Amino acid sequence: MPLSGPEWVTKFQNSRRVEDLEPGFRSGVSRFLAALRTAGASVTIADTLRPAERAYLMHFSFRIARENLDATTVPAKAGVDIQWVHSAAGGLTSAQASKSAAERMVAAYGIVFRPALSSRHTEGRAIDMTINWNGDLEIAKSDGTMITVTSAPRNGDNTSLQRVGESYGVIKLVSDPPHWSADGH
Repeated sequence: MPLSGPEWVTKFQNSRRVEDLEPGFRSGVSRFLAALRTAGASVTIADTLRPAERAYLMHFSFRIARENLDATTVPAKAGVDIQWVHSAAGGLTSAQASKSAAERMVAAYGIVFRPALSSRHTEGRAIDMTINWNGDLEIAKSDGTMITVTSAPRNGDNTSLQRVGESYGVIKLVSDPPHWSADGH
């Protein structure tokens, strides 16, 4: 069984495809993206659907590395043939070696906050995207009403733009700059 470590980051990749989102949310996202692009905004999609296997790897690597979870207590996950418990090497105890490998995974994933095992991303009800524009943004709300966003910032942190997203059922999680979801979580 392969040991934990940063090489796991390349397995079970997140999707960047809107088509992989849950149908109801996908419809709102597609319409919001079309409105953004028609208005001249630049949109870069980082993530949509996160496989449950990737969520498992991210969650438990973080828990071992940053929360001192005992690697021997991590439950198995079907389809993820990983060995969380490392043997002692180079003067480290088994727990230290396991934590060190998990920390390298956390760094390779770029994790900042504890990842959830189940989230809007694993449900297909979230999208991480960067939105930018120059000047004023004249954009259509879901009902066709046009609004002009004149205020800064000219990105997804703009509260006027966030209200437009809400009209499409795409709600901004303010504490996570690229994250939008079906319910703001």
